[in-house]
Amino acid sequence: MSEHCRLFHVDAFTRTRFCGNPARVVLNADHLSDEQMQIVATELNGETAFVLAAEANDHDLQVRFFTPHHEVPFVGHVTVATHYVLTKCGLRGGGVVRQRSAAGIAEVAADKVDGDYRITLSISPPSLGPIISDHQRGQVMDALGLSSPYMREECPLQILTKGGSRLLIGLRSAEWLTSLRPNMEELARLTPHIGAEGYFVFALDDTDAKQLTTMSRMFCPAIGIPEDPVSGNAHGMLGTYLVAHDIVTVNDSTMKFRGYQGNNVKRPGMVDVEVSCTGAVAQTVRISGDAVILYEAELPL
Repeated sequence: MSEHCRLFHVDAFTRTRFCGNPARVVLNADHLSDEQMQIVATELNGETAFVLAAEANDHDLQVRFFTPHHEVPFVGHVTVATHYVLTKCGLRGGGVVRQRSAAGIAEVAADKVDGDYRITLSISPPSLGPIISDHQRGQVMDALGLSSPYMREECPLQILTKGGSRLLIGLRSAEWLTSLRPNMEELARLTPHIGAEGYFVFALDDTDAKQLTTMSRMFCPAIGIPEDPVSGNAHGMLGTYLVAHDIVTVNDSTMKFRGYQGNNVKRPGMVDVEVSCTGAVAQTVRISGDAVILYEAELPL
């Protein structure tokens, strides 16, 4: 039995230290109790992955995810960080690895891109939830400091769920993202009434025929994250949403885009998304991103 765990601090969805979304990864975690995992995540004050050995033939490893407050089913950027660490440490090959978590089994690949590894998650699409009422729409817009001219007309305010739930909010221009004045207390108060744990505000740039890009911000004060720097999970939701509402062009049953997030909190990052679909129905979502290790430490327990 190991007398210590290996702890890594990683920035995901970037190759630049102190950018992207920070994550903590703990290897050799099989002997830790649930209580110990929660204590570690609370002490590290960040979303933390604990890597465990497989328990059945349908997966290659297990990962459990903890925030400083509680366990959660799945965290996209922490998954990217985990498999980047495993690849850099020679603990997994460059092919596809099947990861089991409370959200199910995801296939995760590591590929050499421009001299380093890029991680790609292949997951089932998120669930399309309700479009909120006009009254709730007005409340959310007020809480974000938005008015009707900001809103992209063909983008309904809809809840999507994959592990957590997010309300997607489309703007006509990325310039208005910097104008948001989120009232965090009001957004947290609205959360149980609306049924979304976070608010993902995005804008499209489809002027380049070769590369669809998006800019976004996300606010999750109800779960202790005022503004999330870069969310892989939310970008996967966005891909499914864009296909479902026929907002962007789908070529050969595939829709791709590159998402930028984090500029407003000085942690810029980038997410590549590919959605395989049949008509307006997403079949598979692939989320790709880079990572960089800040430091490694031993965690005696």
